[in-house]
Amino acid sequence: MTSRAPFYMLISLLIVVGMGMSMYRHDVYGVPWTAGQKHQVWEVEARVEFEAKGDPVKVSLATPDTQSGFTLINENTSSPGYGFALVNTEDGRRAEWTKRVASGQQILYFKNQMLVDENAKFPNEPPLSNVAPIALDGPVKTAADAILAQAIQRSADNSTLTREIIKQFNDNESQNAALLTKEMSKADAIVAILSLDNVHARVVGALQLEDGRRRQSIIPMVETWDNEHWQLFNLETGAKDTSQDLLLWNEKGTPMLEVTGGTNSQVSFSIISQDISPKQATDEKIQAESLLNFSIHSLPIEEQAMFKTIMLVPIGALIVVLLRVLVGLKTSGTFMPVLIAVAFVQTQLVPGIVGFLLIVGTGLVIRSYLSRLNLLLVARISAVIITVILIISVFTVVAFKIGLVEGLSITFFPMIILSWTIERMSIIWEEEGPKEVLVQGGGSLLTAVLVYLAMTNDFVRHITFNFIGIQLVILALILMLGNYTGYRLSELKRFKPLVKD
Repeated sequence: MTSRAPFYMLISLLIVVGMGMSMYRHDVYGVPWTAGQKHQVWEVEARVEFEAKGDPVKVSLATPDTQSGFTLINENTSSPGYGFALVNTEDGRRAEWTKRVASGQQILYFKNQMLVDENAKFPNEPPLSNVAPIALDGPVKTAADAILAQAIQRSADNSTLTREIIKQFNDNESQNAALLTKEMSKADAIVAILSLDNVHARVVGALQLEDGRRRQSIIPMVETWDNEHWQLFNLETGAKDTSQDLLLWNEKGTPMLEVTGGTNSQVSFSIISQDISPKQATDEKIQAESLLNFSIHSLPIEEQAMFKTIMLVPIGALIVVLLRVLVGLKTSGTFMPVLIAVAFVQTQLVPGIVGFLLIVGTGLVIRSYLSRLNLLLVARISAVIITVILIISVFTVVAFKIGLVEGLSITFFPMIILSWTIERMSIIWEEEGPKEVLVQGGGSLLTAVLVYLAMTNDFVRHITFNFIGIQLVILALILMLGNYTGYRLSELKRFKPLVKD
């Protein structure tokens, strides 16, 4: 007896691989399991203003990159007359504008789009060198040492040390903190104190994301290294900031804006939010990450539209197998109902059913005449095909003349399949009678309707198109059904006399 173990291993492998591919696409690319969901994109525009002095101008602006919670999907500039480049430096990414001669008021724009993405991929870069203590002199050094000594006593690690230092700066009665903030900003003072204890810290610039905000300024915050990750601290509360609406614009602690050849420079930000479809979000993320993508979404739009229908065919095949193997429903042809259902998708259900019945009914009448001519099979089938084309043409013209627009879509029916259906039903009529024709024709039409309902379901269309691994799961289910040798539901009526009232 042949072992069934390899068969069951194949089934298990198909299911595991199919579900694994689908989970990967959901977790890594953020494709939702259900249709209709939207992904949020924040569009941030930086406005750089300065007064040029008539000399060569070079403007350098820190720019954000993909980070925790956000994937950078697009960036561009609006700066007529300026040269522009995005430069990767040791201190992070920067946008640079250059011009040989500029004078008067200058305005430059830099815009980027950040996709809200829980699975954003970004490097966790540790500090590259040892901490260099920031030089402080006189009373400032004394005040810094006093703040550090008190914070050390009340802390256990780098994170809690930073929190305790921030608390002292928020204490209005702290004379030491007041002395330091007269000499430098609060953020710079905190970083300087942390450097005295060999703690890696840096000042970063953050934006509070709020739809419709204009002329917003950067919020200075402090990041410290806890030997594994960079921890972001809110200078107002002293707590770690885990807000999902906080975008780090200047992550490396470098100057936000540097202008050579100009004065009175400043930068402000405007923010808007928009929602995009899961497909667009996935396409944008794949393009931003510059990864090889083997999904259907990497194809041109025209081919994607074609595959959106093709990927529904396995669902139809699964329904046909269920109805024939488990229910025992008879159909004219094995997968003819699937192709008819595909035509129903184009024609809509009611016009499709009416058109199908008209074409097949008229074709059977004409086919009965052809059978009297004793033609060869090839000639007879060819004649039926031509007849089907003529029938479709006549019905389409009549529908147009009477103003029935829905009738024009009847041309989507597969003519060859209809021709073979008419030929097959005609032979069944001759051999087994009209009752069997009604049974198989009705079964085919019922199956086509059920397949159509599945194909037009939003969830089914979404999951088959966006998760190609589902096709492997469907294949596994069909193989399992192909191994079924039990009774069909339609056969149970034979046992009805055995049931006692």
